[in-house]
Amino acid sequence: MTVRSPRSRAHPARDSALDYEIAQEQAAALGRLGRALEAALAALSRHDRADTESDGDATNRPSPTGPLRERLVQEASDALWCFVVQREACGLGDQSFADQRSIIRQYGVPAEVRNRMGAFGGTARRAPGE
Repeated sequence: MTVRSPRSRAHPARDSALDYEIAQEQAAALGRLGRALEAALAALSRHDRADTESDGDATNRPSPTGPLRERLVQEASDALWCFVVQREACGLGDQSFADQRSIIRQYGVPAEVRNRMGAFGGTARRAPGE
C-alpha cells in the first residue's frame, strides 16, 4: 500500500521518480543484507570446518561450543532475521514459514541459526567493528 499526500497526486512524474528511488533503495538494502547473511554463514562454516579439519592439535582448534562460536551463531541468526524482514518489507515475501524455508534452503542456513532467528537480547550487543 502506498500512502501519498493529496498534493502529490498533482505530480505523477515526481511520484514515479520517487517510487523508483524507493524501490532502488529497497533493492540495495536487500542486496547488502543478503551479502551480510552470506558472510555470517561463511564465518560460522569456516569456524566449524577449522574444528573438524584440525590435525589433532587441541591448542589451535576452535571450541565447538565456545563463546566465539556462540557469537557467530548469534550474528548469523541476526543477519537472517534482518534479511527476512527486509525481504518482506520489499513485498517479496508472503510472511509464511513456507516462504522462509526457501530462503533457508537457498542460503544453506543451519538449524541452530534458523531456530535462533529473531531471538535478541540473549547476549551483549556490540557495535560493528568492536
